[in-house]
Amino acid sequence: MSIAGFPTSSDIYLEVDGTRVAVVQSYTARATKSSTAVEAFGESEPVATVPGQATHVVELTRLYATDEAVRDGIDFYKLSGFSLVICKPDKKIIYSDCQWSAIQESATLGSMVLEKVTLVASRRIETGV
Repeated sequence: MSIAGFPTSSDIYLEVDGTRVAVVQSYTARATKSSTAVEAFGESEPVATVPGQATHVVELTRLYATDEAVRDGIDFYKLSGFSLVICKPDKKIIYSDCQWSAIQESATLGSMVLEKVTLVASRRIETGV
């Protein structure tokens, strides 16, 4: 029995050139943004702040390579410029132009499962479904 609207692993996946290469069990996303204070002569406090660029870091848990990706000999360590797609009941979130920054493997020999992958995305796009 499935709960309507509850994301499943097929709702979170990695995509390379429009092809789904892995499904993901869960994720944690963190966005950070630096800002710079604008100081004015004679003022004791900043008069404004200027926003900096946002950084998107996503930690994925339990990645399973798709059968097609396994047949094609996927090497997660060589992946770059890929996308993470998260489908929710009312929207789709796409992290694009991703690079991985950490990979932790913990699986049986020959399986295509990665325990944790941390990625950095250059863009986050949210669309209505």
